[in-house]
Amino acid sequence: MAGILEHRHAFARVRSLHKRTVRVLHYLELEGPLQRSGIGTSTAHQRRALELLEDGVAMQTSPWAGGLRGSTRRRIVDGKSPVRPYDIAHCNTIGPGSVAVARHAISTGRPLVVHAHVTREDFRGSFRGADTLAPLLGRYLRWFYNQADLVLCPSEQTKRHLEAYPVTAPIEPITNGVDHASLEGFEALREPARAKLGLDPDDVVVFAVGNVFERKGLSTFCRLAQALPYEFVWFGPYDTGPQASRAVRRWTRNSPENVTFTGWVEDKREAFAAGDIFCFPTQTENQGIAVLEAMACGKPVVLRDLPVFREFYTDGDDCRCCGTEAEFRTTLRALATDPARRQCLGEQARNTAAEHSLERVGNRLHELYTGVLEE
Repeated sequence: MAGILEHRHAFARVRSLHKRTVRVLHYLELEGPLQRSGIGTSTAHQRRALELLEDGVAMQTSPWAGGLRGSTRRRIVDGKSPVRPYDIAHCNTIGPGSVAVARHAISTGRPLVVHAHVTREDFRGSFRGADTLAPLLGRYLRWFYNQADLVLCPSEQTKRHLEAYPVTAPIEPITNGVDHASLEGFEALREPARAKLGLDPDDVVVFAVGNVFERKGLSTFCRLAQALPYEFVWFGPYDTGPQASRAVRRWTRNSPENVTFTGWVEDKREAFAAGDIFCFPTQTENQGIAVLEAMACGKPVVLRDLPVFREFYTDGDDCRCCGTEAEFRTTLRALATDPARRQCLGEQARNTAAEHSLERVGNRLHELYTGVLEE
């Protein structure tokens, strides 16, 4: 106990040095499997944002001083700590590895930041059985998030969800941001991307990007396609095995003639090049990175009218928000038949996406890290 108190006092002295470089353990458990997820994309955005900072933050992504194998074991045998020194831990997932990092930070007096990418609300409808497990997940999330000195989340809407659990730790919303550099040159891919999909150059293409889940509005997307004479393409991976929901199996196996499910796309720029109108009838969302990416590409976006989207966007200015399928149909028809309206909406959307640059994300993260260290 005395050792821990001495460590806390030493840390307090370090925190008083405002201009020192903050060493951040920026941890993502299951990094490989999560690469194709929103969590993986958001984490990559944070890391790129921190790299863009000229100074103030030194980032490491693994807690182990010698890697996971021989060097770590040798350090333990030699009586040295296997954990690389850091000032603040930032966990982006909720599994056992993240719990271990959290416990280490707490036991050694280091501040813990947890990013709430997962909520019970957006867990529902993700795969078969998710609705049954959601209440149990909510209790676990309440326990895990409440260990943090600071909880970060993508939106005020997510913050309200967390406060209702209740999560009593301080909560700060911070945008996931959009990586403009990763989208550069997408325009040149329009013809080859459409040729790959068998789309006519003059077709109006309504599209979505991301994992194919019922929660993301899959059934609405397909019913809209059945009612409208345009091509509909969903760019993103999907499961058809026993873990997939009934809706995903139904629509991907027996899709309407004008609907294409591409599966995983290696170059996401192909999606934004091939599509004309981004349609996202999701039922719940923490923010929606693909929406910002579509906006950054100057695409008109049509969204379900949710509080989280009203938080960031303005209906009729940089997007269109629809409350019913009838409104979606009317809006898509209007945009499909009016290229000038699509262009105007897309230009405003591009301006909005600029407000979510990674430079701003990096500056905000540095500000939040500094604030936690100074408490």
